[in-house]
Amino acid sequence: MASHPVGIRREDMYAFERRVPLIPKDANELVQEHGIEIIVQSSPKRVFADEEYRRIRIKVKENLASCPVIVGIKEIPIPIFEEEKIYVFFSHTIKGQPHNMPMLKRLLELRCTLIDYEKVTDDKGRRCIFFGNYAGMAGMFDTLWAFGKRLVWEGIATPVEEVGRALDYPNLAAAKTAMRKVGEHIEDDGLPDAITPLVVGFAGYGNVSRGAQEILDLLPVREIAPKEILTLPQQERLSNRLVYKVVFKEEDMVEPIDAKRSFKLQEYYQHPEGYRSIFERYLPHLSVLVNGIYWEPIYPRLLTKQTARKIYTKGRPRLRVIGDISCDVEGAIECTVKATEPDNPVYVYEPVADRAISGVEGDGPVIMAVDILPSELPRGASTYFSGVLKPYIPAIARADFSRGFDGCRLPPPIKRAVIVYRGELTPTYRYLEKHL
Repeated sequence: MASHPVGIRREDMYAFERRVPLIPKDANELVQEHGIEIIVQSSPKRVFADEEYRRIRIKVKENLASCPVIVGIKEIPIPIFEEEKIYVFFSHTIKGQPHNMPMLKRLLELRCTLIDYEKVTDDKGRRCIFFGNYAGMAGMFDTLWAFGKRLVWEGIATPVEEVGRALDYPNLAAAKTAMRKVGEHIEDDGLPDAITPLVVGFAGYGNVSRGAQEILDLLPVREIAPKEILTLPQQERLSNRLVYKVVFKEEDMVEPIDAKRSFKLQEYYQHPEGYRSIFERYLPHLSVLVNGIYWEPIYPRLLTKQTARKIYTKGRPRLRVIGDISCDVEGAIECTVKATEPDNPVYVYEPVADRAISGVEGDGPVIMAVDILPSELPRGASTYFSGVLKPYIPAIARADFSRGFDGCRLPPPIKRAVIVYRGELTPTYRYLEKHL
């Protein structure tokens, strides 16, 4: 079957979104090796400029009306959708997110097809298309930047105040060089007693966590086990020239409600209602918490608003900043009451008043909740993403969307990601009807 023209749309949902799903080099290879027609929508802010596509004879146009398949990154504004087109992007609808249900409803009304990157998985359920550890890396820069700013407000001078946001650096290499210099200053000058020991906790150990750890590890770091932080302040060899890192796994964060039962990972995944959070015990000992876990309402939270009120009504605790890289609003971190953007990445959640105040000043934890973190490292993130997306484009371009869902000839990884097919929720995603 002949392939459909594929349109690469400009990102217009977020002011700071500069990423692209297919970089010029990969787009050119798809044209040359697979004969796929690719049209790029003109954009004044994309990190790969229009001219970089034109230079290799990729068409650049103002609109994508001639393209049945539209490929993007983030959510698409509702007025943009056209009848019966195939859209490929991160829709953020699979949890029934209320703010995106009008978008999903419009796709159904227009008899469109929606393929969501987040659900492109292999036979073992592992994601195939993602931004790797770029969210984690950018999130760690922004989190430490927020930590430094918070300490300055408290009148505490530290080398951490030299850390910039990810978007403050021209590229990842420059950002890493700057972080290494901060590490050298910590080794040479030490940290003040007021924040020693400096303990950074990571909830989760997947791609997001590994990316964040990669950046923290540029500082002088000593990794310790979760149980060690409970007695860390009493240890004789405590150093003010180190950052203490602790990584929490599921068995560290929850326990069976039935005290007679032992923790079993698969049982927790299948029956989370039989478990409760024990994460509260660690919170008083953390300076910074980085959240990188996947969360749904069936799972216990890491930090509830109720727990936050209890902690922050007793004065100013050690925990200053929460880098919520997963950014589920009122999710695992219930204090994440809204998402933020790169130019204004943080707010203080005041538990007693139950309100968010922009910036780092206030009586509560500073929350870093940017939901487009890879956009702060746009060129590297786009290059990585394009590399993992490119192999799937030929199958999408050549699929027969005139047939029924069972006969459309999409390969299984892509077919598992089809949320809407020609205006109907596919069998796997019919549960979303209750959210509509």
